[in-house]
Amino acid sequence: MKKYLAFFKLRFAMGLQYRAAALAGIATQFAWGFIEIMAMHVFYTENTNEFPMDFAATASYIWLQQALLALFAAWMMENEIFDSIINGNITYELCRPVSIYNMWFSRSLANRLSRVVLRCFPIIVIALFLPHPYGLSAPAGLQYFLLFLITLALGLAVTVSFCMLVYVLTFFTISPQGLRILFTCSIELFTGEIIPLPFFPESLQKIMELLPFASMQNVALRIYSGSMDNAHIQKAIILQLAWLVVITLTGKILCYLAEKKITIQGG
Repeated sequence: MKKYLAFFKLRFAMGLQYRAAALAGIATQFAWGFIEIMAMHVFYTENTNEFPMDFAATASYIWLQQALLALFAAWMMENEIFDSIINGNITYELCRPVSIYNMWFSRSLANRLSRVVLRCFPIIVIALFLPHPYGLSAPAGLQYFLLFLITLALGLAVTVSFCMLVYVLTFFTISPQGLRILFTCSIELFTGEIIPLPFFPESLQKIMELLPFASMQNVALRIYSGSMDNAHIQKAIILQLAWLVVITLTGKILCYLAEKKITIQGG
């Protein structure tokens, strides 16, 4: 466990060095957040009663989504891992007395956490002081805030596990580009990154909420914004845990099979 913690600390420290990129990201996410909220405001002014979330909850959802973008962004995968598989440098990783899956998991987790630490606080602080209903509202209570933190951690774990699955599947393909495009598009649509899941038709929403993508950012952001009742919260947490176990075990099994059959050409 200590060796994976060392990998985590090293990657986390490295990620904190990119402060200029973090400032650029903060500016971009502020701009995008304002654009989304203003676009939503236009639709809400037409008929507020037609929407499944009130405007204040939608604004909170958007600001949290922008502040925590680095935790759940589907496109934020490590090119270094893909390159090591394609060019054969994976042999150096195989020589280490560590589990490749666990090492990559700790690295990916550290990369996402370091990026969000640099970016989230300015966005959250400023969004809290924006006038109602355009800013970030406080959670409904302490209970909901604690559930938000729990589901946020579970959602992050599911996201990293899913990215690990993409890395491992690269062992069985010629190029990772097709996998990355397929999974990135799926995650962006089905997690609620483009449109919150409650805005989809009810019949489609029920199906989407059962998919692993809904166990990523969707649950935590909706709990904070108050658009999920207690019964729905309990079901969503159970699904998060279930998908985390299923995806992690699948990734570990595929990684084990890949390590047994991997062939490196050249030398």
